[in-house]
Amino acid sequence: MFFAGSPSSSPLSTCSVLLLLLVLLQITHVVVAYKLAVVDQHSRSTFGAITLPSVIGPESISFDSSGEGPYTGVSDGRVLKWEGRKRGWVEFAVAPRHIGVSRKECDGTRSTKTEEKCGRTLGLRFCNSTGDLFIADAYYGLMKVGRKGGVAVPLATSSDGVPFNFVNGLDVDQGTGMVYFTDSSTRYRRSEWLWSILMEDTTGRFMSYNPRTKQVKVLLRNLLFPNGVALSKDAAFVLIVETTRQRIIRYWLKGHRTGMSEVFRNVTNFPDNIKRNARGEFWVAVNSGIRRDGNGLKIPGKDDMIKKLGENTIGMRFGEDGDILEVLNAVTITDSISEIEERDGRLWLGSAVNPSVGVYTQIIRQLNV
Repeated sequence: MFFAGSPSSSPLSTCSVLLLLLVLLQITHVVVAYKLAVVDQHSRSTFGAITLPSVIGPESISFDSSGEGPYTGVSDGRVLKWEGRKRGWVEFAVAPRHIGVSRKECDGTRSTKTEEKCGRTLGLRFCNSTGDLFIADAYYGLMKVGRKGGVAVPLATSSDGVPFNFVNGLDVDQGTGMVYFTDSSTRYRRSEWLWSILMEDTTGRFMSYNPRTKQVKVLLRNLLFPNGVALSKDAAFVLIVETTRQRIIRYWLKGHRTGMSEVFRNVTNFPDNIKRNARGEFWVAVNSGIRRDGNGLKIPGKDDMIKKLGENTIGMRFGEDGDILEVLNAVTITDSISEIEERDGRLWLGSAVNPSVGVYTQIIRQLNV
């Protein structure tokens, strides 16, 4: 999770012409279910958006083992499921809100002021063998809900006597069921994220949860805004995004380096969530918009990668060795991207602030560095 400005609007003159042509030609295209927003002439790729019902902030994207979805957590603390054009977004799960907190207070809200009582779902990941959806809620901690949805069940709210304060990203080992997740800060809440960055808060933690023993173990401490989490395809290691330091850490789970960590890659532009694709590569969402004047926090980069990537970079695809394989650019689409989920030839884009889930129908361009 990372904020980088607010949703932006863009000129749609070119888009309008293309939409008219599509209607006249009666073309059935993969973006027919979505509102076409931008056509990138340079890459010949199309971008669409599935608008959310009154809420904002589809932070993380997930699909179940049957391929249904996407599922996403939004600003009012609920998890929504997309069921196609006819049904649209439907409620799938909700946080176990405090006694006395009503639906009227929470459902449909966009305000960060209600997050502490309504909940704020961030990371999402299904366990394919059980159908359970594991949820990282910034305020309610680590939770799960069964395959039929409903009220989420709290799994853990503290470790070593220290309460979770800002649970953020997670991933699930599909072989063992182990859950790996981050607590971005024990000092600042999600609504105070900016202070965590500015003060270079080092209270972030990376942890594991064993569903069989119900035990939480702290694997790494003293992290600066640990964020997204992604396991390698063979589950030999896990990658953790450390946003403030603008880098990705690799923590070894198997082999002679088990329990050791190292820098996997330095990433300018403030990396957010990280997701593995079916080929074992990693998509990292970055927030280029944060560097624009008057559009939020502005911190100098630690290398010249920005010169190669460009101010409009919103995502990068890495190989298991850390090499950049691909770059996703956006000119007028959005100012803030929190996650990129690649599935069946599409890139699904999450955001902490936007009112819709973005969809790219093609991958953009190659970058050799």
